[in-house]
Amino acid sequence: MLAGKSNRRTENDDLLTPMYAARALRGSIPRYSLPEESMPASVAAKIILDELNLDGNPALNLASFVTTWMEPEADQLIAATLDKNFVDADEYPQTVEIHDRCVNIIASLFNAPRQSAYTGCATVGSSEAIHLAGLAMKWRWKAKRKAANLPYTTPNIVMGHNVQVCWEKFARYFDVEARYVPLSENRFVIGVEEAMSMVDENTIGVVGILGSTYTGEYEPISELATALDNLQSETGLDVPLHVDAASGGFVAPFLQPELEWDFRLPRVCSINTSGHKYGLVYPGVGWVIWRDESYLPEDLIFHVNYLGGDHPTFQLNFSRGASQIIAQYFNLLRLGREGYTSIMQALQATAGWLAGSIESLGHFSIVNAGNDLPVVCFKLKTPRAYSEFDISDILRERGWIVPAYTMAPNAENIAVLRVVVREGLSRDLAQSLVEDLSHTIAHLEKGGKPGLVAKKREASKQTEGKRVRAKTRGVC
Repeated sequence: MLAGKSNRRTENDDLLTPMYAARALRGSIPRYSLPEESMPASVAAKIILDELNLDGNPALNLASFVTTWMEPEADQLIAATLDKNFVDADEYPQTVEIHDRCVNIIASLFNAPRQSAYTGCATVGSSEAIHLAGLAMKWRWKAKRKAANLPYTTPNIVMGHNVQVCWEKFARYFDVEARYVPLSENRFVIGVEEAMSMVDENTIGVVGILGSTYTGEYEPISELATALDNLQSETGLDVPLHVDAASGGFVAPFLQPELEWDFRLPRVCSINTSGHKYGLVYPGVGWVIWRDESYLPEDLIFHVNYLGGDHPTFQLNFSRGASQIIAQYFNLLRLGREGYTSIMQALQATAGWLAGSIESLGHFSIVNAGNDLPVVCFKLKTPRAYSEFDISDILRERGWIVPAYTMAPNAENIAVLRVVVREGLSRDLAQSLVEDLSHTIAHLEKGGKPGLVAKKREASKQTEGKRVRAKTRGVC
């Protein structure tokens, strides 16, 4: 995100004046420049923690798929490995071994063809994993085109308009034409026939999503694979299928083990997943797995020896902490298939109960009841004097972060609310959410309006795009 600050500020706005720290500080400290003097560690920490209190409560953040709780033993492991740089493979060989075990476990979970060593790597998240998988598809397409003495300057990739923004970034950053399959008012995931109509000789791959962030639904991966098989038999076009399992990669194997979406389908060439979503690890760790080494072009792999030894790397980032990789291995060991299955079943049961309770209020239609991901997506049954956005704003005043948003094209006239059920959303908390949702509807039905939070949000929208940091700008 772009970091900015309005130009309209006074000299005092540039200062932090923590009065409680008067015993330790002799005056105010600058906000946007380096302080001239040191301060006690406890004071610096207190200043920061007090400001962070203004953030939302992670336990009530029902917008995010990202893990907000791990067991104390995992916290200890993370703290003990914060100083390890994963790229220093020669110095930390056992950490590399643990990484490789994770790759093999996840590849096996995704039913990769049996081999002595599986092909994959850890990433900072699914965004990086998607970039790596996309690059591999582009490089393989380019190599085949060059070998056939055909043009290779206009690659494209086909995906539903409901993809996460990281796919748009991949296409833009790496000069690939993005071909989006539009949604409809009755279909919020990719249409198979519509996708096939966009595929041509310049298509590097088709993307199927195992768990849309819009609704939590799985896309028809098996149908996409069959359609691509048929396309090859009819036209000779051999187009790979990548599965974006950022959210569903650690859900489907445990809740729907019979569902064929993974490497059991020969058309699937690569899969990404987020360890920091339903892999149950703090951010940020993701994984990308290839069917076998032939799907990862050697040209993309770098060999680094100045850290000691000769280590192959395929990552956008170089240095990265090892702690989240260690935490992923902890979960894989600690939970096993039984533990993950039990947790996912509990989350799905809570999602189903929540969907039924919301529907029983009488004002909402359920778009997804947690049948795939443990995500509940719902909308108002009929047009009202208020909107889903008003409901979201009032719930925010209670502390709940329940996002409201419009669907992707061509279903952008439909607005929905979404609750992501994660560990930490107990049945009791879910009951409180339903009660607060009921109170919110009663308030709006009487003509009530969202209060302070909504007003602040509207003011923020009006000034968005005009915010500029006076001295520096940052991108994250």
